[in-house]
Amino acid sequence: MFLTISTTGTPERPATDLGFLLHKHPDKAQKFSTSHGTAHVFYPEASAERCTSALLLEVDPVALVRRGKGKGRGGAPDSALAQYVNDRPYAASSLLAVALSTVFKSALRGVCAALPGRAEEPMQLRVEVPALPARGGAELVRKLFGPLGWASVEAGPVALDDRFPEWGDSRYVQLVLEGELRLADALRQLYVLLPVLDDAKHYWVAPDEVDKLLRAGEGWLAEHPEQKLITSRYLSRRWGLTRQAMERLELVRLAEADDLEVEDVDNAVDETTDTEEKPVPLAKQRRDAILEALRTAGASRVLDLGCGQGQLVQALLKDVRFTEIVGVDVSVRALTIAGRRLKLDRMGERQAARVKLLQGSLMYTDKRLGGYDAAVLSEVIEHLDLPRLPALEYAVFGSARPQTVVVTTPNVEYNVRWETLPAGHVRHSDHRFEWTRAEFRSWARAVAERVGYGVEFVAVGPDDPEVGPPTQMAVFTRSDETEKTRNTDRSRHTARTDKTEKTGRTEAEKEAKAA
Repeated sequence: MFLTISTTGTPERPATDLGFLLHKHPDKAQKFSTSHGTAHVFYPEASAERCTSALLLEVDPVALVRRGKGKGRGGAPDSALAQYVNDRPYAASSLLAVALSTVFKSALRGVCAALPGRAEEPMQLRVEVPALPARGGAELVRKLFGPLGWASVEAGPVALDDRFPEWGDSRYVQLVLEGELRLADALRQLYVLLPVLDDAKHYWVAPDEVDKLLRAGEGWLAEHPEQKLITSRYLSRRWGLTRQAMERLELVRLAEADDLEVEDVDNAVDETTDTEEKPVPLAKQRRDAILEALRTAGASRVLDLGCGQGQLVQALLKDVRFTEIVGVDVSVRALTIAGRRLKLDRMGERQAARVKLLQGSLMYTDKRLGGYDAAVLSEVIEHLDLPRLPALEYAVFGSARPQTVVVTTPNVEYNVRWETLPAGHVRHSDHRFEWTRAEFRSWARAVAERVGYGVEFVAVGPDDPEVGPPTQMAVFTRSDETEKTRNTDRSRHTARTDKTEKTGRTEAEKEAKAA
């Protein structure tokens, strides 16, 4: 997948200014990790007269299939031959658009500290895309790019096979754009129109795509004659999102026509009474789900194992039904930060009596952790090497044995929905593993059966019909019958031990008297 951007210059304004504007040095070849492969930036030519920057995207087709499971949502939406043999690595598409936004992020915003004036000025540009899928053919390409200020829009059809001209043309064109535009404008147009012409996206289109479209389309999309087609295709024909984008674009058009700000046009509602719901961060959804599970279990004395910087402890303190809260972490630094977050040094005596922070490792049994109603392991287990997991299981379920244990961990299947997460990567660099829903449930059920707990599973966050929720949660509940049996066995063992010790003392006393 390949794209080049060229410009010409003069001794006063050398063409190598392109390197400053793109924030990529012409003397270096650089590579960047993207969601489905590796992007390379290099300069085939770089002189004062002419400079060309090339973006080469190497797509990993195996990673593409694994991330998307070969499905339209998040996977390869248009496999020409099969899942592993298709046009995705070669034809410009939303994959290349995402690479553009990742590699040339500052250039897309028109930001250049070294040459701020140059970034705002039009420059002679030539953009070439050797293989561009175009549903609608060369004519549609000209309709989309023609009104945007390009002096020349060439979209030469690519034949299916040069040896068999009777077969006709493929759906691919060789695109060449020439004209005098701001570099940021040219990049934004490509970012929007590449997936529009391909008429497909490699990731699930979420509501935030409307904001991306409006940002990239600022200054040109509101007045474009093909606005509706562009909006519909960019948003993968999700009509609710398309309608929302069209309404906002109409406000932009009206504001520009009257030389006003959008806020001055859309002033029918007082912002102080605006009740529009904002997206709830996943971390908050996770804490809310944990709190609900603890309330349902009737827990009042709670352990937060692996408490980190104390976010969950802080949330627990706000609910008076939790009378004793203990945060445990192996990191002294994390506990120090948690103490600052909770303002322990300024906390009232009654409130301070409810909370305690302890330094300790979950790899070892700890008598301080016994006797609590519930324990929480929120985003903890994935930070352990798998061979060390049994030690944690014994420390929590075998030794501490609270009535309820709540465990949350990432669902690796949902990772395909994170557009900027590189293929094959886990969500955090310190994660030793991330489980699928089946793997997590298999582990949880095996632990529950082994230690005498029941287990139920809860989805946290939006439950995608194909890949599930972003976070998976298991709620373990100790079986009273199992605990009764364990207590009985413990009592019998203690009685036998006492009897043996008593018999031993009696025999010793007899021997002493005989002597």
